Amino acid sequence: MSLVVVGSVALDSVETPFGKKDDVLGGSATFFSTAASFFTQVMAVAVVGDDFPEEHLEFLRSRHVDLEGVTREKGRTFRWSGKYTYQLNEAQTLDTQLNVFERFSPRLPERYQRAEYVFLGNIHPDLQSQVMDQVRAPRLVAADTMNYWITGFMPALKKTLQRVNLLFVNDAEARALAGEHNIVKAARAILRMGPSRVVIKRGEYGALLFEPEHAFALPAYPLEDVFDPTGAGDSFAGGFMGHLAQAKALDHATLRRAMVFGSVLASFNVEQFSLERLRTLALPEVHARYQLFRQLTHFEELPASIS
Repeated sequence: MSLVVVGSVALDSVETPFGKKDDVLGGSATFFSTAASFFTQVMAVAVVGDDFPEEHLEFLRSRHVDLEGVTREKGRTFRWSGKYTYQLNEAQTLDTQLNVFERFSPRLPERYQRAEYVFLGNIHPDLQSQVMDQVRAPRLVAADTMNYWITGFMPALKKTLQRVNLLFVNDAEARALAGEHNIVKAARAILRMGPSRVVIKRGEYGALLFEPEHAFALPAYPLEDVFDPTGAGDSFAGGFMGHLAQAKALDHATLRRAMVFGSVLASFNVEQFSLERLRTLALPEVHARYQLFRQLTHFEELPASIS
């Protein structure tokens, strides 16, 4: 059930129509690890500065996240500042300070190299390839990316995609990567680039899973309160990959369940700022919302009188 994540651990300053928080815990590896920890133990690879609060590392340890791969370097921790409007679909980045993350060169401890499941967070494609050079025989390597890498580092990204089994992108990134406006055509084009599966995150509209012979569409869970979408995509990926590692299977039925668990974790994540909702979340709540998802998407066969 070994699962490794390589990404960022950061301090975020976030403003939404419902409030503002400064220097709260953030980063792709943080959200992913916390979400995945509901299903399996996670081994994290990241870097923080000497200003990073020890209490945040203690929180991750309390979630049984293995931090041997997290190094503390001299300097300031990666910081991101963003603002959301009432639509909450996309953040306006106000400030990005890479700090120690600018020199990040992921090195996997020896026991991490035997991981069966690997998630490459939203980092430079060359660093993603560097991680794949270190893992020995993973069952599944999944990656995330964004428009910055798509528009500025396409050759490196395409080389990485040839080695990846699964790609997580949002709908705008999928269209940009594939050069296709239609999302189905875009997904098929991405599959031809190397990944055998692609998950397209669509925020409040749900998520799509594409495989060569299958497709699956999942709506978003309807929420009354959405306070902070930061980390929703990484929480989705964490729930998804955590379930796969727990299930030890990659068949289509397991992947569909992983989609639901990913959406469940993302739906809890956005209910409060930073990771505050995931801090108090209990596994029975996760399972209960999974069942509500089943009811939300269930429908009966056509009666014989109609068919």
